[in-house]
Amino acid sequence: MDGYNLLGEFLRARRQVTAPEQAGLPRSGRCRTPGLRREEVARLAGVSTDYYIRLEQGRERHPSDRVLDALVRTLDLGPEAEELVRSSTISGRYETTPGPGSRTGPGPARAGLRRVRCDGE
Repeated sequence: MDGYNLLGEFLRARRQVTAPEQAGLPRSGRCRTPGLRREEVARLAGVSTDYYIRLEQGRERHPSDRVLDALVRTLDLGPEAEELVRSSTISGRYETTPGPGSRTGPGPARAGLRRVRCDGE
């Protein structure tokens, strides 16, 4: 994980190890990639596919609590993983103060996300 897009990298990793059957979807023949498709995660979480893609790509870093709740439920995250996802959206944000050049980088969530193991690893 590069530290800049912790949430997106974690969501992608979890999506890839979550089987469609785990999310209540039928397996649809041959899949090109393992796990759920982005469109499936978005639909199950009640967000647009474009919004979910922006989360994974790091172009959106401020999801609401409602969106995080839906993603936690959709990806079947345990309490530890949920806490780390939530902390990555807080500590991964850049705090700005008045005046140019006053930003801080990602916080301690990076180490915590590395500890979370996906099912099947």
